[in-house]
Amino acid sequence: MRLSLLVLCSLVLSTSAVAAPTIYKYTDANGVVTYTDKPTRGASIFVFRDNMVEHLEQQVHLDVDKQKGSATFIARNELFAPVEVELRLSGLGNVAPGAPQSVRKVVPARSSVALVALRAQDASKALRYTPAFKYALGNPSGQAQAYLYPLPWVGGPFRLSQGANGAFSHTGVKSRYAMDIAMPVGTPIIAARAGTVVKVENGQSGRGSDPSGNFVRILHSDGTMGVYLHLSEGSVVVGEGQQVSVGTPLGRSGNTGNSSGPHLHFVVQRNTGMGLVSIPYQFNQPIQALPNFAVGARR
Repeated sequence: MRLSLLVLCSLVLSTSAVAAPTIYKYTDANGVVTYTDKPTRGASIFVFRDNMVEHLEQQVHLDVDKQKGSATFIARNELFAPVEVELRLSGLGNVAPGAPQSVRKVVPARSSVALVALRAQDASKALRYTPAFKYALGNPSGQAQAYLYPLPWVGGPFRLSQGANGAFSHTGVKSRYAMDIAMPVGTPIIAARAGTVVKVENGQSGRGSDPSGNFVRILHSDGTMGVYLHLSEGSVVVGEGQQVSVGTPLGRSGNTGNSSGPHLHFVVQRNTGMGLVSIPYQFNQPIQALPNFAVGARR
């Protein structure tokens, strides 16, 4: 199994600068899972995904305060980080002139902000409107500050299995500059930068229901966020709202979510306008890449 995972990681590295080939996954008679770029009997196509699904709808809400002849729309943010929200109103009827049909604002952490108030032209009749509410984590007005990240783990040395712009799963805007570091399950993961814990997931086993697996998201002082993904089930030891320092234990590495093998997926993100994007970052020391085991070791 270990060799198969190394081969998979080397396939990721050897093709990161070109179009990704199709990767096949199969289990042999001995129960060993193998990955290959060659079509094999009984193999299925392996789809790499590092999509990040965070269910903010449970913590960001649109409230409507309805009074006779009026309706006030209020964004309520229960997260320990600011959110950018956008409200669009369509199908307006019996609305007094001058009301905006679209508004975008930043709602600070753990607070509420009034977005727009509608007034009726005829108070004896009902207002008519159809709201469309969107939101994104973070404040887009922040500016990322230069920072060299200490290695977010204890032990090693470990090696890079997929870097920035990796052709398999580091192609989307949320993960373009992410790094995957291959390491044994259970490796201690620590905070690489001080900040506030914004979101955690700790209850997924195996593939689970979320491609990110178990993770910790930390908001930094400049508005950027570091995210530590694919952690072991039940290993996360920090909670939302907790302040952490460099070196604070967060959890242990794992192989949860849509993971190609035991590794830590570390990414830094910021909101650039109604959406998170990954941004380039550097560790404070070099990390070697895995050798290409697919072509044989060089002596």
